[in-house]
Amino acid sequence: MNNAYFEVKHPVNEPVKGYMPGSPETLALKEELQRQLASFVEVPLIIAGQEVRTTRKEQIICPHDHQHVLGEYYVAGESELNLAIAAAEAAREEWEHMPWEHRASIFLKAAELLTGKYRAKLAASCMLGQSKNPFQAEIDIICELADFLRFNPYYLQEIYKQQPLSTDGIWNRVEYRALDGFVAAITPFNFTSIGGNLCTAPAMVGNTVLLKPSSTAVLSNYYFMQILMEAGLPAGVINFLPCRGSDFGKIVVSHPKMAGFHFTGSTGVFNGIWNQVGQNIANYVTYPRLVGETGGKDFIFAHKSADVEALTSALVLGSFEYQGQKCSAASRAYIPASLWTEVKPRLEKAVAAVKMGDVCDFTNLMNAVIYRKSFDNIKSYVDYAKSSPDAEVIIGGGCDDSIGFFVEPTVILAKTPTFKTMVEEIFGPVLTIYVYPDAELEQTLHACDTATVYGLTGAVFAQDRNAIIKIAKALDHAAGNFYINDKPTGAVVGQQPFGGSRASGTNDKAGSAVNLHRWISQRAIKEVLSPRTTTTYPYMIEK
Repeated sequence: MNNAYFEVKHPVNEPVKGYMPGSPETLALKEELQRQLASFVEVPLIIAGQEVRTTRKEQIICPHDHQHVLGEYYVAGESELNLAIAAAEAAREEWEHMPWEHRASIFLKAAELLTGKYRAKLAASCMLGQSKNPFQAEIDIICELADFLRFNPYYLQEIYKQQPLSTDGIWNRVEYRALDGFVAAITPFNFTSIGGNLCTAPAMVGNTVLLKPSSTAVLSNYYFMQILMEAGLPAGVINFLPCRGSDFGKIVVSHPKMAGFHFTGSTGVFNGIWNQVGQNIANYVTYPRLVGETGGKDFIFAHKSADVEALTSALVLGSFEYQGQKCSAASRAYIPASLWTEVKPRLEKAVAAVKMGDVCDFTNLMNAVIYRKSFDNIKSYVDYAKSSPDAEVIIGGGCDDSIGFFVEPTVILAKTPTFKTMVEEIFGPVLTIYVYPDAELEQTLHACDTATVYGLTGAVFAQDRNAIIKIAKALDHAAGNFYINDKPTGAVVGQQPFGGSRASGTNDKAGSAVNLHRWISQRAIKEVLSPRTTTTYPYMIEK
């Protein structure tokens, strides 16, 4: 057994490739896109390191071309979920007690595989299965996921260094154990990097995991699972389980050995899980750790001193990149009346220049929304605004599902700061703007802070420093990630730890050591080097 102290170097963020015309990465990606379009993939479950197939299958389609079937995936049922629980429990002791540097090495190697020979394959699967343009795929499944895999081992090393004070004759120390049971993880469709972190962060510190990938992002998550296995992940440590959410909840979340739940998705689903855990609290071996990043109704608040060009850019990119399907996407904006006459024509011109279509056309900024249910939901909000006397659709508003699930970049002008689309999460390319009288800054700040239940991301645009201070203070709890003169999207691992509170989650910042602490159970050890041999105290001796 080695007794040396091994050190993980401080990581740097994975460089983002530009995908310029004719560049090596562009040529490789376009070739891979065509290869995957011409292929048919069968995605099995992976339980205890083995491929498992069931009697139920679902199709994997392209959202931007919903008649094109990329493949199919097998769906886990009750028996497979129970089998996975047994596999996770069987693997737990050996994995937890594997020297931490060997656990870390697996994920560091996975990052090299991801950014090396599998870069084009993973990016193409994300583009086709989740309808992302090459830049959005690059910053998600390549750069952010690689950053999680490299920064978390470094954070883990720094956590392990933290030890308590020892006094004369006493050696105090702390062990950082895994949780007493398995961790359940449910991933979202919009970021494969998030799905990768949901399972690898708990695993890195010694936990075993049951992973339920989003049904609309199975392909890219499956390819990442294959990378983990190639990197040396032992069988049973992470079990890959496409399944119905109801089955996962009934079998996995209610199991007595569930020690943690790692989630990104809707507020409603997380609330349901929290309720379910509460109802079963007496049955668990240990109190489960519940970590969730949920919904958002993210804002841009402009002051009269804002730079109009910078504000317009943030409105367009913050609202419409990846079709507004980011938890952090700007979906409501507050603009002073004194700026609106300048902002409106610039915004109209900028949105008119946005191209939307198939992911294989690299000139498109926007592609399709993820699936029919999402398309129908977004359309219902747009239709509501069109018919309401309290709002006006001033840009876009078109929805077409004949080929793919396409929704135009849409801007709604609301007459009140509490209009429905200013309050409710839409998760699509819809931005609602409220133009406020300059003299009503305080009232509008109060509306921004209180109109929604969420608290994920937000941005202020101002050149007046006192105004920035005032607005930031007024919106102190309105956003867990707050941006000054920038769009409220694009958090980078190691730079802006991501998460919000209120109905946006538990704020256990992904991309930071805070998140890793949630999957660790400390054991404090006191060793007395010169044990006491008496049973009396000095005060007991009378003069």
